[in-house]
Amino acid sequence: MEFKIEEVSGIGEYSFEDLMVKERKEGKIFLAPNGKAFAILHEGKTIEVRTDGNLSKVLREKYESVMQSRYFGRGGIEIVLSGQIEQDQLYDLVRLSYNMTIA
Repeated sequence: MEFKIEEVSGIGEYSFEDLMVKERKEGKIFLAPNGKAFAILHEGKTIEVRTDGNLSKVLREKYESVMQSRYFGRGGIEIVLSGQIEQDQLYDLVRLSYNMTIA
């Protein structure tokens, strides 16, 4: 599955062009307008997002492709983009992460 952040709608009143992207050796870090990271795309193979602790636990138990985030720690998850999680659900998780970051 290919992930394109520009296809995620509903991340506040900002357009994709308003998001800051930092290129690093570990991948792309997407920053909300407040300068805080809300998603990290690792070479198109995994994505890390912020989540609620309970949601994180449920998703890790339900899917083999979901693990604790290396960047966000217990406050996030890392998802292998293998197709186990549907694209709509992935977009919902990115929106949640964005909204948690700007709150």
